[in-house]
Amino acid sequence: MSGEAERVVSRETAESQGGGKKSPSFASYSPISADDTPIGAAAQRASQVLHPQGTTLPKLKQRRILTIANQKGGVGKTTTAVNIAAALAIQGLTVLVVDLDPQGNASTALGADHQSGTPSSYELLLGEVQARDAIQRSAHNERLMCIPATIDLAGAEIELVSMVAREGRLKTALSEEALDGLGIDFVLIDCPPSLGLLTVNAMVAATEVFIPIQCEYYALEGVGQLLRNIDLVQAHLNPELHVSTVILTMYDGRTKLADQVAEEVRRHFGDAVLRAVIPRSVKVSEAPGYGQTVLEYDPGSRGAMSYLDAGRELAARSGLADTTTRK
Repeated sequence: MSGEAERVVSRETAESQGGGKKSPSFASYSPISADDTPIGAAAQRASQVLHPQGTTLPKLKQRRILTIANQKGGVGKTTTAVNIAAALAIQGLTVLVVDLDPQGNASTALGADHQSGTPSSYELLLGEVQARDAIQRSAHNERLMCIPATIDLAGAEIELVSMVAREGRLKTALSEEALDGLGIDFVLIDCPPSLGLLTVNAMVAATEVFIPIQCEYYALEGVGQLLRNIDLVQAHLNPELHVSTVILTMYDGRTKLADQVAEEVRRHFGDAVLRAVIPRSVKVSEAPGYGQTVLEYDPGSRGAMSYLDAGRELAARSGLADTTTRK
């Protein structure tokens, strides 16, 4: 990868490659002594996450709505959605995650009730409930909220076909008036890995697209088609839609392939790519099984610190959201 700036990665990536030596990081944390044991270092990192000192992020002047999309499955889309949301919330911002994937994985990771019949994104799309009636607050952080997805959402694609303004129903449901008084800074919409009416609704409701890209060989194959679909939505349904953020996930610093993919992504998307990189992490994979994000499951893990860095970087770009180069 060319250029020192492009080598700025998260703590997990840096430490896994450098034997504990840290690359520059976006977030500012107290340095961990080189004499600390691994357990001691992890405990100190956990304390910094759970009790941040001087890291509260300022409230946004205008709410940002991002659709987290990638037509390729298994790239860390839902994982990114819930952990970025948790990272923003733990640093003082109010975040709403809208689970628009019938599998309901984001709902599971956030510990939200998503049994059939629970007020959810399905009823929201059909106009049967208001957004505030479907919102559930996280038991771990009152600033982290979720509109869950139930199995009922699996049939929504068919039901939406015959409805008036079928592509804009989520946008109406998430309007300023609908969310008024909740103080929400970010809305993150987790899409299914396909381009149907659910994903189109998400793209019409948002102004920004947030793309997670896995650092593996096949990662770039589906991105071209995704960008063409974004262009179609932009041309016909939502002129304000643009790719504002790209994040590299499942980075393995031991392989040359990961660096090659990262370099190619940065060459194509430029400044839209976050400097923080999400490495492969067992803790990140385990957390959803306990109904938690990695910041709740193991706040001292390097995976948690990576998402914390990414969240701070995303929030810091709020003033640049409208001027980000559109691809």
